[in-house]
Amino acid sequence: MNWAQMYDCRGDVDRVPELLARAEREDAAEVWTELGHRLVLECDLVFPASFAALPRLLRLASRNPRARGLAGAILRCAAGHHDCDDLLADCAPAVAEFRELLDRHLRSRPDDYLDSFRDLLAAEGQYHWSAVLGDFSDDFYQVDCPHCAVEVTIAIGGHGRYSAVRDWHQGDVDRRALRPASPEELRGIGRRMHERAVRDDAVGLADGIAHLFGRAECPRCASVFGIAEEYASAHRPVM
Repeated sequence: MNWAQMYDCRGDVDRVPELLARAEREDAAEVWTELGHRLVLECDLVFPASFAALPRLLRLASRNPRARGLAGAILRCAAGHHDCDDLLADCAPAVAEFRELLDRHLRSRPDDYLDSFRDLLAAEGQYHWSAVLGDFSDDFYQVDCPHCAVEVTIAIGGHGRYSAVRDWHQGDVDRRALRPASPEELRGIGRRMHERAVRDDAVGLADGIAHLFGRAECPRCASVFGIAEEYASAHRPVM
């Protein structure tokens, strides 16, 4: 690895390899804090040093939660504009091992279940759902009806599971109950996400996914459409 070309978010090329060497010797909180600040900005930007560090972080991930979390944070940013696709491609074997590690971690039903679930989605290249998936305690998604183009609010959480038109003064009006997908109806990433949540007894997450990948009725024209399809087509990041 030619670290002389791998600048971090502060423009330095020598500090990250030094910190990685320290992290491999000792599990010091200040080391991981600085690594996090240098490899991932708060606005979810990553840099050449971020991807250059990935293989070493992934080697540490099996025994170090901080390494696992930082590697996941970098992967969740991989859909952005960073001009490092070649560096990410070089990490493919390590990322494949990371997917297996995260899947085993999820089976243990850890406290950081949702974060690890989202990290696994990113490691699978599902950057869109990794970025927007919530815990469905109070989640809202905005979609345009594909038939009449009105903006529809989709609520999945403590306030209910419905489609509505959001009014500035009255809130969500003309609510229509969502139609969750059955396990047999789910396909592709929706099915994999749901099966994983069911396997791990993440009941609330599984129920939310079934609704997110189900269907909604437009309050304006009464047409019925797939929620996930419309949301993903409007919000999926440009690669």
